[in-house]
Amino acid sequence: MPTDDAPKTPFHDLDAYAALPRLGGLALSPDGTRLVTGLAELETDATRYRTALWEIDPAGEHPARRLTRGAAGESGPVFTPDGDLLFRSSRPDLDSSSDTDSTAALWLLPAGGGEARQIGSRPGGITDVAVATGSGTLVAASPTLPGAVSAADDEQRRSARTDAKVTAILHTGYPVRHWDHDLGPAENRLLVASPDAGGPGESGWTDLTPAPGRALDETAFDVSPDGSTVVTGWHRAHGHGSWRPGIVAIDTVTGAHRDLLTGHGHEFGDPRISPDGRTVVVRRERISTPQVAPLIDLVLVPLAGGEPRRVAEGWDRWPSSVRWTADSSALIVTADEDGRGPLFRIDLGSGTDTVTQLTGDHGCYSDVCPSPDGRWVYALRNAVDAAPAPVRIDATGRDGAPVHLRGPVPTVQLPGTLGEVETAAPDGTRLRGWLVLPDGAGPDRPAPLLLWIHGGPLASWNAWSWRWNPWLLAARGYAVLLPDPALSTGYGQDFVQRGWGRWGGPPYEDLMTVTDAALARPEVDDTRVAAMGGSFGGYMANWIAGHTDRFDAIVTHASLWALDQFGPTTDHAEYWLTEMTPEMARDNSPHRHADAIVTPMLVIHGDKDYRVPIGEGLRLWWDLVSRQPEPESNPHRFLYFPDENHWVLSPNHSILWYRTVYAFLGEHVLGEPWETPELLR
Repeated sequence: MPTDDAPKTPFHDLDAYAALPRLGGLALSPDGTRLVTGLAELETDATRYRTALWEIDPAGEHPARRLTRGAAGESGPVFTPDGDLLFRSSRPDLDSSSDTDSTAALWLLPAGGGEARQIGSRPGGITDVAVATGSGTLVAASPTLPGAVSAADDEQRRSARTDAKVTAILHTGYPVRHWDHDLGPAENRLLVASPDAGGPGESGWTDLTPAPGRALDETAFDVSPDGSTVVTGWHRAHGHGSWRPGIVAIDTVTGAHRDLLTGHGHEFGDPRISPDGRTVVVRRERISTPQVAPLIDLVLVPLAGGEPRRVAEGWDRWPSSVRWTADSSALIVTADEDGRGPLFRIDLGSGTDTVTQLTGDHGCYSDVCPSPDGRWVYALRNAVDAAPAPVRIDATGRDGAPVHLRGPVPTVQLPGTLGEVETAAPDGTRLRGWLVLPDGAGPDRPAPLLLWIHGGPLASWNAWSWRWNPWLLAARGYAVLLPDPALSTGYGQDFVQRGWGRWGGPPYEDLMTVTDAALARPEVDDTRVAAMGGSFGGYMANWIAGHTDRFDAIVTHASLWALDQFGPTTDHAEYWLTEMTPEMARDNSPHRHADAIVTPMLVIHGDKDYRVPIGEGLRLWWDLVSRQPEPESNPHRFLYFPDENHWVLSPNHSILWYRTVYAFLGEHVLGEPWETPELLR
């Protein structure tokens, strides 16, 4: 526990922490003089966040100013060529007496000032929008019922289902749900509208994809500068329940479709058209096999069609996002790198592409916006020890230090310090992780250790997380270890391959090795140790529970327990089953080691979790309690959320999540008496 004289921070009070405003998203005006971001703030009833749009001065001279104050919030800012700001909001119609609306419409805030006005809507709402940088042509995505031929028809069909109280969905293929929601009956469609002053309204859209089926589920799209062509991800059934996303180009006048990128051995997504309108950059992922891990890279393909070429051949990192520079000569790319998330510039050459790392700190960058003059890259910078904040970076790479801009959120004091732990696996592989130490920890006052395992598993502990925040545990006096074991990204393809299909092997062994290195530190108490993880991290927590008794307590959230059950019931079985053969599931399934578990476990699961279905949590809980001869001897607990998804996101539920974790770790690690959190009693 923290000492009485330790400085108090928002991390010492869960209510204060939940009330911290949270920055997300970034958009840059065509002339480079305006930056807009979203700021989420806690509603007065503390049950959800509402996002408003704020403007940031790119020069860093003036303070941020608020732009919107809608009752339901705003999202998805994007500028028109004239500098007007478009955004999505479910603001009620001015003539409506209701104070909420279930679908988002498209709104415009004039560059010259004045009130925002609604310019486009659909019965199913507007879920995404892109604007042609030259012509101003609008392209929007909107869920539409399959048989609808117009907005009015869609509205009538929706009303008929509502009036009949029908929620049934008829499927002819796979998948049928994603993350926390059902797919269908509506199908995502792409709509186009000319940039006239009045906007498209509800009926002024032209439907470019009148019968898409499930082709546009969870895809991204872009529009050429002249507005003539849309490029989008496009899913096609591949047989045996699998889908393969390719890239399709759509003529916005004729609606004609043509394949731009397809391939049975790869998936393609996130297309971005160059500012000169000639080339598309696409993220490409090699389809994995039970023996070979996926590989993610970038390819270029002419917008007119042609053979793709790989970007930066030999660069051994996985790009996570990509943007073009204004002159179309280079790409600004984000990628995991050694526990960081730097910015990279890739200058495109006729023979060899040149990769330059633009940032040299431990930050993780997102929402990249290259300036029109080529001098700067604007982005949101975050890190394990820093919440997202707007910055400016030299686009040439001569100065890698980010310049912090005057955002709407002040820096928050942390209850400790961030360091690193580095060691080597028995096979010589370099291993590392972040180590959060609470204030006051030292040789005379070593802190109990919490091993916190990341999810994914193809991921890295390199970014700030409002949901999985180690500083909340540091405020309670714990040292928190955030390691990157085998399967983690940012260490090269071989590091991923080490753990592919061998989840209970190198990933587990790496975690134990890094834990040993952390426990050797004098600031850490090697007699009080716990482990925790969510999703794949929860899987690994379960595996640890069945293979060692070295931990005093284990918290497992949204965790995989029986792999033979998980594989066919998750929302995207086709992805997991490429690795999870019957043999792999048998050899790496934690449920086969239930009899060996002696460590007290806190099981947490949400019923709306379609990625790791609730059956995993229910079966884990049964396997734990059925092995206890007497009710009084059961050391385990199950925290169940009937209406939460893979992550517990509602602020009030998130607070209960942490309070329960505090109580459980306090009982078994610190020796404190168990006290059921208020509202759970």
